[in-house]
Amino acid sequence: MPRSHHPALARDHVAVVTGGASGIGLAIGQRLVEQGLRVCLADRDEEALAEAAGSLGSSDRVLAQVTDVSDRASVAGLAAAVSERFGPVSVLFNNAGVIGGGDAVSNPEGWDRVLSINLFGVVHVVQEFVPAMIESDAPGLVVCTGSKQGITQPPGDTAYNVSKSGVKSLAEGLAHTLRQKTEARVTAHLLVPGFTYTGMMARFLPEKPAAAWTPDQVAEECFAGIARGDFYILCPDNETTRVQDQRRILWAAGDLVENRPALSRWHPDYEEEFARFVEEGS
Repeated sequence: MPRSHHPALARDHVAVVTGGASGIGLAIGQRLVEQGLRVCLADRDEEALAEAAGSLGSSDRVLAQVTDVSDRASVAGLAAAVSERFGPVSVLFNNAGVIGGGDAVSNPEGWDRVLSINLFGVVHVVQEFVPAMIESDAPGLVVCTGSKQGITQPPGDTAYNVSKSGVKSLAEGLAHTLRQKTEARVTAHLLVPGFTYTGMMARFLPEKPAAAWTPDQVAEECFAGIARGDFYILCPDNETTRVQDQRRILWAAGDLVENRPALSRWHPDYEEEFARFVEEGS
């Protein structure tokens, strides 16, 4: 149901943001604090986490909790710490993630790392926090950070694509469950950033490319999408328009419908046809 403001985003409500030490997570945390919520930032990087929490202001309204989302026990510890400090959680941003898993036939250690954080980390956080949100009578909000790579599947880091495909499926299933169990009192949303200059990317690119959005821009679009009542919060960037995103997504779905080769967008036999398809929608 469209709304101008999500009722869970109310002053003094409690929010948890995983991957909150930098990038999109920190930008989201900043906006939550500005809206008057009490915020817990969770991250594995203790030093960066402490610095991030300090940047958000009053220590009596911001909690920094070192957490490894790939570890169920660590997530349970996060839930206990938030409950003890602030009470019940109304807002949950599942944002922790890593890159660098590799293609389908290499780097098994990378696959384990990426899937354990990007996918099972989201599962752990959802299963630790959301049942209490369902059982309460309060409004709730859950946002999972996906990726366009989990939808259009560009070649290269297949492990990352698989993890974000899983997050998409999980968020969709969660939204349906919450609609059934809470009649949309608690809602789930999938944030799909475009090209964004985050801390992960800064390791490879020392300066922000002109094509990339900042984490602040993604956070702004995220909250605008929540206010609109969107489930899929699809972000453009400085080089890709929403129309281009839509055509790329439609082409990816068309591989199955039209029985084209897998990832035909990058297949030399379909290069011109794909280019025409995108151009027709512009």
